[in-house]
Amino acid sequence: MRGCLAKFKTACILFGVLFCALFVCALWRLPVFEGGRGYELYLGDSSSARIVSTETPALDKLFNLNVKGESVRYAGDRFEELKSRFHAELLFTEEAAEVTNYYLFSPDLAGGVWLMGRRVNLHIAVGRGQTAAGTPLIFGGS
Repeated sequence: MRGCLAKFKTACILFGVLFCALFVCALWRLPVFEGGRGYELYLGDSSSARIVSTETPALDKLFNLNVKGESVRYAGDRFEELKSRFHAELLFTEEAAEVTNYYLFSPDLAGGVWLMGRRVNLHIAVGRGQTAAGTPLIFGGS
């Protein structure tokens, strides 16, 4: 009887540890951005990465370990809101084709790419009545 109880306790402990590990994994893979439209995941490290549009970014990120970045679009100018939400520091800006590109570093986000000698891990583009936000950069058109 003791042997069965010990095996049951061991199985329960192992199940609990496995459940906790999977839960932490799932949290780690949650989408970076909330709301918006046109959520995209980048499967690669450069602008030539495969871009996957998704309506279910949480599931797609959970089951695809090759996600290297993501982006979303919002209506209107959301720069200040996103900068504040991610506690980001503005590093530099660029303007082209009626779009202002903000390159930022956020301690809340992992990774990044080096641009102009600075590590960028949040890119926000504002123009034409919308905001695009991406990490580490927005690939494709904004």
